[in-house]
Amino acid sequence: MQRLADRVAWITGGASGIGLALAQRLADEKVKLVLVDIEEAPLAAAERALRDKGATVLAIRADVSKSEEMTAAAKRALDTLGVVHVICNNAGVGGGGGPLWSITEADWQWTFGVNLWGVVHGLRLLLPALIDSGEEGHVINTASMAGLTSTPFLGPYTATKHAVVALSECLAKELELTKAKVGVSVLCPGFVQTNISSSHRNRPDHLGPSTRGPGADKFQMVLKNLVDTGKPVAQVADTVVEAIKTNRFYILTHPEMKPAIQHRMNQILGEQAPGIDPMMRALFGG
Repeated sequence: MQRLADRVAWITGGASGIGLALAQRLADEKVKLVLVDIEEAPLAAAERALRDKGATVLAIRADVSKSEEMTAAAKRALDTLGVVHVICNNAGVGGGGGPLWSITEADWQWTFGVNLWGVVHGLRLLLPALIDSGEEGHVINTASMAGLTSTPFLGPYTATKHAVVALSECLAKELELTKAKVGVSVLCPGFVQTNISSSHRNRPDHLGPSTRGPGADKFQMVLKNLVDTGKPVAQVADTVVEAIKTNRFYILTHPEMKPAIQHRMNQILGEQAPGIDPMMRALFGG
């Protein structure tokens, strides 16, 4: 998809982190923007900043896990700006932490609602109109390096990101077989300077307290440090825009983490227990 000017992009989690950086980068390409986010104040600030740059922006407050809110948001986007050509299903949360058996049902539902159902809603609500238009388009689903490996003490997050990778692979095959003019990328970053380590700020109050199982606090401390010192979001956004233009499927922003993927593949093909890969041992010990 070489020409981006005057196309329309939908970005969930668009008020901060990778989503906002991607909005800024696409604005440089003269793309019209639909920003969807659950946080009203950061969303309004992002809208103002982008409009000050001359971008066309439609900001919509919505919880990506809720079907009715996403349906209303998608209808508003389509009614206001027309067909969405670049669908960025990016919103995500870290979710519940600790051993799998210690995580509350509410935290499982919250994590799956945002990280997986947010992607599903974006696809089912926006792809039909794009395909029917016959115009070129591209889908970017934000997964994680955790979607290609397996991260202890972050089971719900890891499970959702594996699901997003598999869903994206299925989508790419289906679009190819049906000859749709829509490309797909799955973004699998390592540690990036975002607010993911503080995503509990958006955990709904009605879910009650979040259980912090054994190992969770240590993991969160390590994770926060790695995120705070991670790759700048602008670099990730540059890589994503390049992938849209070249129709690149897997976007691995941290090549130094590829050995962890290779370790997992070797264990699978060797029919061995997953074990702890060297990178994970170095980070968490054991």
